[in-house]
Amino acid sequence: MHFFRISLLGVWMGCACLVWRARAQSLAPHRILVFTRTMGYHHASIPDGVKAIEQLASVHQVQVDTTSDAHVFQMPDLRRYAAIVFLNTTGNVLDSLQQLAFQQYIRGGGGYVGIHAAADCEYDWPWYGKLVGAYFKSHPAVQQARLWIQLDPRFPELEAFPHPWVRTDEWYNWRMPPAADQVHVLIWLDENSYKGGENGSYHPVVWYHDMEGGRAFYMEFGHTAESYAEPAFLQLLWLGLQYAMGEK
Repeated sequence: MHFFRISLLGVWMGCACLVWRARAQSLAPHRILVFTRTMGYHHASIPDGVKAIEQLASVHQVQVDTTSDAHVFQMPDLRRYAAIVFLNTTGNVLDSLQQLAFQQYIRGGGGYVGIHAAADCEYDWPWYGKLVGAYFKSHPAVQQARLWIQLDPRFPELEAFPHPWVRTDEWYNWRMPPAADQVHVLIWLDENSYKGGENGSYHPVVWYHDMEGGRAFYMEFGHTAESYAEPAFLQLLWLGLQYAMGEK
């Protein structure tokens, strides 16, 4: 009898978990949050990034909320979003309670997209460092560089990208590149193609990974305003958003 009751309890808990997940997905079907707070360097291209994301979202019937106000980072409000984009955020942008809410959001199945300076914030929060994958160290002047693409079955669209891909941006050096066994690298930077690289032959600039029940996608591109008008850049950004929203 006790075994039967325990079995029924297990079935009930399993069903409840499925119902909770279904409800969580229904709360955030096609809505994303673009977060733009800066407590350090402020990129002049942020408005261009916001506009580009809004246009992408409109084409794909996704709703967008944009804010630089960290007070939106509270539960259960964050569950409204299928993904949260950190667009050129810098410095310490969240307090301890907001950090906790963001952790709960990711652990509850939420998605994160980091663009460019998203790696230049929250240096004192190790969990965020693990989420974004790497922290910014330095950069040379904006210049053209060559990129190598790693084909990935989760992102078959990358087969249509240029091989190699040559573009202009501000290229970050990492304090420590993301560990190859912790993220899936999609694009590498060829340090032989520009001046000022410090990470050697292993210099990833676009990667993704699952983390604690959620998803994280980071792209180092996005310093220049011109970036947000490049068709290939925008396609890559949309692929990242799809992954973060759980659609890939």
